[in-house]
Parts: sequence; structure tokens; C-alpha cells
Amino acid sequence: MPNGTDPLVRRAAGRLRGWGGVAAMAVACGLTASLTLLPLAHDGTGAEGAPGTAGSGPGVGTGVQVGVQAKADTCVNPDASLRPDGADGPSIQAIKERGKLVVGVDQSSYRWGYRNPETRTLEGFDIDLARAIARDVLGDENAVIFRAIPTNQRIAALDSGKVDLVVRTMTINCKRIQQVAFSTAYFQAGQQVLAPKLAKTITGYDSSLRGKRVCTAEGSTAYEALEEKSFGAVFKDEADGTKDDKDLLTVPNQLDCLARLQLGEVDAVVTDNALAAGQAAQDPAVELKGRPFTTEYYGVAAKLGNDDLVRRVNKVLVDYRKGPWKQAYERWLEADLPGIPGPPVPRYK
Repeated sequence: MPNGTDPLVRRAAGRLRGWGGVAAMAVACGLTASLTLLPLAHDGTGAEGAPGTAGSGPGVGTGVQVGVQAKADTCVNPDASLRPDGADGPSIQAIKERGKLVVGVDQSSYRWGYRNPETRTLEGFDIDLARAIARDVLGDENAVIFRAIPTNQRIAALDSGKVDLVVRTMTINCKRIQQVAFSTAYFQAGQQVLAPKLAKTITGYDSSLRGKRVCTAEGSTAYEALEEKSFGAVFKDEADGTKDDKDLLTVPNQLDCLARLQLGEVDAVVTDNALAAGQAAQDPAVELKGRPFTTEYYGVAAKLGNDDLVRRVNKVLVDYRKGPWKQAYERWLEADLPGIPGPPVPRYK
């Protein structure tokens, strides 16, 4: 981590209790990464300026399991996706001509997508899936360029063509299927409260949050949950969405919430329990409170209209569920999220 990092990062790194070795560096450096949209290297080497990577994503094509959803009467089974197909349509052809698959990921979510400070490579459950897609499309799991995408820029990155896909613990819901095209679900999670162990008065997503400062990531389903029912929690910055937004309670990246929790700037965090479990494993001073209060499914996101790419991802997932999924789960997630028998059953349109 460079010496000239943001002051918030230096303060967080100095006050992280229970974060040793790799985990401490990963979180502190991850906070820096979350403040800007960073182009990441493939296999830890410089990717900036690589041929066909900047703004060269495929063009626009022609073509209720989440607890919090947009009020849409026509939305039924938002996790239903296109049927698998291995045909090369225009999106796949563009990727093959470029020779690289460009994927938006996280680089600061422990066990899902994070940069190992010892090897300088990206690792995690989502990273393994992205490599599997690259291997199917291009014949090489290393033919992928990873770009770090903050939570609140996932959809924009697809719309602008900066990335072909987003593989970043992205929940499928009724609102988002109007904005991006999702694959079938590859993981089931749920929203839950993360708070210090010493905060005995916080018992979960309930009235114990009244008057508490609660942090969420901008554009997250956690924020939507609090908008729908906050239990009297304080969860909005005074200047949310303006140039004066202090990004204290609503932040660009979910990991920023954990840093603020450790600094005592917020009292609790609401986020996916799949992410929170990894954070609790890193820091023994925090824990999950109560029970998950939503059921959410993660999907691989593509630009609306890129149907051939979605179908190809769904083809990859058919085989991935038969063995590689379990191997990735056992390697990355089982220690912190035990007892998950397998991936969600796919649903097709």
C-alpha cells in the first residue's frame, strides 16, 4: 500500500483491531481502491492501455426472491434468465476479436474478490467464476482483464461499455432487470446487520436500530431495504446524491462501511450476509446480528440486449454447477458460510 494513501485509509489501518497480516493490508488497500474506478491488471500485470480495453465493450444488442424490489406489477421471477446456448453472436464475436474478456469485479471483498497483497493477484469466488467464463469463450482462463468497480458504478460500467460483464455479488431484482441482463443465479444470500460484538443493544434488523447510524453502499439492495423500512435508523447523509455528499452513511463501496464501523463513525452496517461473514471472519470484534431478512440471488450481469453473451454465461453455469461451483465454495466460502449444499437451481424464461 503506497505511503501517500488517503487519510481515511491511514486512520483505518491504524485502528483496525483483530486484523492481522494479509487481512489488514487487504482491507486498508481495498478502501483506497473503492474510492475510484480503477482498471485492474489481468494476472497482476498492468492492464492500462491494453488493446481494446478502454471503452471497447460490445455494443448494445437488439434484443421474487429478493426481499426489496421495485414496485413492478409485471415483474415475476426476476431470476429467470435466457436458456443456455453456445452460439457465437455479435457480443461473443467482439470479445473474440479483442482477445480478452473484460470483467467488472470487486478487489476488496474478502473471499469473493480481493487482491492478495502477497501475490498481487485477484482471488475469490467471483474471480474463479469470471475465469471459467473466459476459459469457455476464449479457451484461456487468463484471457481476462479485471476492472475494479465500486458498488454504485456496476450498472454504469456496463452501459458505457467499460466492461463486458460484472461478476461482483450483484443481486438480481425487479428494478435491476430493467437496467441490465442477468444470467441465472449462481449464489443465494440475504441482507443482515453487522455490528460490534460489544453493541449488545443491536439485535438485528429490527427496532434496536432506532436512532443508530447505519451504513450502506450506494445503489445496494441494503439501502433500498432501509428506504422501505428503517426502524428509525439514521441511514441517509444530509446531501446524498449531491457534490456535498460526505459519503459517511451512504458510501460508494461496501467495504467503506466496515472501515467507518471500526472507526466508530457508524453504529452498524446492513449488507449481504455473504460479504459480512467474510468481514466478521477477518475482524473478531464484529459479528452478524439477528437473521437474514431477505432472500437474494447473485447473477452475472451483462449489458441489456447482449443476449448471446447472457446465453453463453448460462451455458458455462450449467457445467460450473456440476463440480467447479462446489470446489470454489469449499475453497473460499465454506469456512465462513457453512452448510450451503449447492448453487441455486436455475430458472429460465
